[in-house]
Amino acid sequence: MPRRETRTLEDLFDNYGVRHQTLAKISDMGFTVNTLIRMTEQELDDVIQTMVENFHIELLFGERYGLKAAVRAEKKAIEDETERQRTMSFSSKSEKKRRLEGGPLVALKEVGKKKQKRRRLKELGEDGEDRPREHPFIVSEPGDIVRGKKNGLDYLFDLYEQCGKFLEQCQQISKEKGEKCPMKVTNQVFRYAKYTGAGYINKPKMRHYVHCYALHCLDTEQSNAIRKVYKERGENVGAWRQACYLPLVSMARANGWDIEGLFNRNERLRIWYVPTKLRQLCHAERIKHGE
Repeated sequence: MPRRETRTLEDLFDNYGVRHQTLAKISDMGFTVNTLIRMTEQELDDVIQTMVENFHIELLFGERYGLKAAVRAEKKAIEDETERQRTMSFSSKSEKKRRLEGGPLVALKEVGKKKQKRRRLKELGEDGEDRPREHPFIVSEPGDIVRGKKNGLDYLFDLYEQCGKFLEQCQQISKEKGEKCPMKVTNQVFRYAKYTGAGYINKPKMRHYVHCYALHCLDTEQSNAIRKVYKERGENVGAWRQACYLPLVSMARANGWDIEGLFNRNERLRIWYVPTKLRQLCHAERIKHGE
């Protein structure tokens, strides 16, 4: 409920121990409710001191605190009321907007539910049990020609090479504008790639397989060997991705656990950030071996 407006001094100081004769003196001095609640703490102290010293008004000890406490409480009540009205106004506008947009929103929700239902049906096997979603890539050996909706690992690694070229273009543009040049593949590079029409290059996908690309750059023979083994086993790309961690951890150990240095010393790899999980695995192995 909206609060009752304080109009008189009696309303303002009610229940704060201020006597009627004191209120009469304050009124005679020309003070009103609006004047008092717009004063600062220091100004109110000056008023009380003037009342005692210049006008010789005998204030009780509790009245001094009552005057200040009542003004503070009124200020707080006004602030709360203003915030309440602002919130109600915002809620009213939001509700009105929701009603106006209710028709289209309901239709969109129905379409979304139908799409989710179709997606769930696609993810169900013939026996009705859930099966894991397939990865966008399949494990392939170098030179394999992959057809259909899936892409081979040669295509995946080529995406990283494309990112390097987009980075160079971003650096050139930054130099021409006199701006700071990005040294690694950042969000700026992904946005630029999308702007040029390469929307198939996106940050989540590239971050997901960056350690696989690192193994490909640092030890191509070992990378190709792992690809061959996992293709012959019929493993999916998720299992192959996990297998790429161990060789990198071994390389880091041989390099004094400086995984950052391994990345920075490679011409193609230095533009990529070291994945957090790879750092964690290196740290865990280092502690395990007490090094």
